[in-house]
Amino acid sequence: MEAAVLAVIASIAVGIVAVSRRRADAEIRHARAELTGAREELRRHERASEGLRETRDLILSSMHDGVLLLDPNGRTAYANAAFERLLGSVPGSTTGLFPLGLRELAERAREGTAGSLIVESGAPTRWIRCEAMPVGDDGSVLFVARDVTESRQLDAIRRDFVANASHELKTPAASIRATAETLGQAAVDDPEAVPRFAAQLERDAVRLSRIVADLLDLSRLESGSEMEADVRLDAIVREEAQRFEDVVAAAGVELVVDAPAAAVVRGSARDLSLLVRNLVDNAIRYTRPGGSVSARLALADASAVLLVRDTGVGIPQRDLTRIFERFYRVDRARSRDTGATGLGLAIVKHVAENHGGTVEVRSELGAGTEVEVTLPASAPASSGAT
Repeated sequence: MEAAVLAVIASIAVGIVAVSRRRADAEIRHARAELTGAREELRRHERASEGLRETRDLILSSMHDGVLLLDPNGRTAYANAAFERLLGSVPGSTTGLFPLGLRELAERAREGTAGSLIVESGAPTRWIRCEAMPVGDDGSVLFVARDVTESRQLDAIRRDFVANASHELKTPAASIRATAETLGQAAVDDPEAVPRFAAQLERDAVRLSRIVADLLDLSRLESGSEMEADVRLDAIVREEAQRFEDVVAAAGVELVVDAPAAAVVRGSARDLSLLVRNLVDNAIRYTRPGGSVSARLALADASAVLLVRDTGVGIPQRDLTRIFERFYRVDRARSRDTGATGLGLAIVKHVAENHGGTVEVRSELGAGTEVEVTLPASAPASSGAT
């Protein structure tokens, strides 16, 4: 009897163990499935995070602005390639920032105050604006570095232009006023001197008018040229040369024009006339009596090439890189004598560039100068060309 009871109990126990084992196995399988799912989810998050990091690095590495992130302990947490390119190196921490002013910026930003500083870097010198700002509440600092060299140069050019324009306008204006006062007095005290003062008054008025006209042309050209239609450049060269017949006769200079080809360019007849006029005018002004000026036009490799050459005083090599600057003159005394405004070649360069062309200058001091303008040629001239 007892043996039978024990057998039943044992059977029940075996059943309970089997059921428990099955349940345990099921729970283990379920736990494993959940763990596998968790692992897959973690991997997905890791891949997503890695993708985000790669995207972030790609974006930041493609930026022209430099980026530097300092952690709460002042150590470098991230820096893109542009930061190293702009400032020469990537510091390991705040103490590696140079110049010292950048360290002060970092300290102020860590305390919650943003700031900026312009520093010099590299050779040739570039000007870099560095801005430091707090990130979050833990003391992290973000630096953004930007190259502002071009904007500083433009500001300097603008200031120089205003100063030069004021000076250039003031000189003839003051002369006109003084001459007018003297003329009024001479009309009473010395009538024979009146024609001489009147001639001086006219010269100064013409000079003032030329400066104002050139400034207006430059201002307009900086906004671009209107590409009106196909223009016969050869016709413009011949027409502009005719304007100087009396001038070259008075100056004792020979002017030779060679424009046999029908050179057609797309652009503004008005602006192209300005280009030719200023080139020929400059060449005549700086050529001594007995010298010669030539304007030759030819077609080469789908381009119209205008070459204006003179046998004048020439330009020193050191000045060749600056002759297209507004109001720049190689010889200021001679420019005053000839009435040149210092804006002619700046106008030439603007017109050429607006038409997709280039300007090159070659010169030898005392032997003359040649200016070569190359413009894209259009289709062969038609009866409708200007």
